[in-house]
Amino acid sequence: MSVKQNHYFPVLLAIAGVMTFSMMDVVMKAQSMAMGVYSAMFWRMVVGSTLALAIYLPTLKQKTTPISRRGWHLHIARAVLATVMLYLLFFGLTRIPLAQAVGLTFLAPIIALFLARPLLGEHIDSTATLAAILGFGGVLVVVGGEVLSIGPRTDLLGISAVLVFALLYALNLILQRMQALIAEPPEIVFFQNIMVLLLLLAAAPFALVWPANTNEWIGSALAALLAVGSLLLMSRAYRLAEAQRLINIEYTAFIWAAIFGWLVFAEAVSARTLVGTGLIVVGCFIGSRETRNQPPSEAVHRGKT
Repeated sequence: MSVKQNHYFPVLLAIAGVMTFSMMDVVMKAQSMAMGVYSAMFWRMVVGSTLALAIYLPTLKQKTTPISRRGWHLHIARAVLATVMLYLLFFGLTRIPLAQAVGLTFLAPIIALFLARPLLGEHIDSTATLAAILGFGGVLVVVGGEVLSIGPRTDLLGISAVLVFALLYALNLILQRMQALIAEPPEIVFFQNIMVLLLLLAAAPFALVWPANTNEWIGSALAALLAVGSLLLMSRAYRLAEAQRLINIEYTAFIWAAIFGWLVFAEAVSARTLVGTGLIVVGCFIGSRETRNQPPSEAVHRGKT
């Protein structure tokens, strides 16, 4: 059995994709604090579009069929969605603590799991549901107090932004699966980056700030590299496996947040963190197991397109 035929290969791709996206969150939080959310997004997309073009151009020689109408619709819909949801996320990260923001975003996998049936036609089995419960339970064990804490100094605007992001991100996960079934990762990466950049250009004359120093230019390049890498990995993973098998992998973002916090900021890892991480790992393992007697989803969805 080759690596790509291995049942766990798309799961490993998704884990790597979530890890790189988590690293991008850290960089973009710093960039947004330094130059504002809009400018941080804009320069990330400028560099990202350049990288994506370099990846996409060599594949055009191998492409034998033009992009379908459905393909264009999905490219446009996901670009618009990504523009709005990423702005909300980075805006929220500048206003509320990281732990609280991370906890709130984990509503997305739960929502996406139940959207997978009506929008993708996937049969949601009991193992996927159990995996989602364990994953979200693990997050609540670690950050439940911070997520649910409301007081006089609570930034309701920041919390609301992250909650709306979670709703949109759930829909994005579903669109990611639809898109991955009819387009190759380089195509997805290119059109998402270039279309988001075109949307952002409308506000450039009024809101754009140039990077003030070398560190901000490096931050833009690093954020773009991590974002492109994450999108390539996730697009390939969602092409190879059903959404319900991969949605729960989103919870591993908290594990990466704990690791990066320990390595970069010397943040202590508590017993609660270890227990919650254990629940997340168990949930991901259960959710990634192959469901027997289920027809190949790719053939089913290709028949619908």
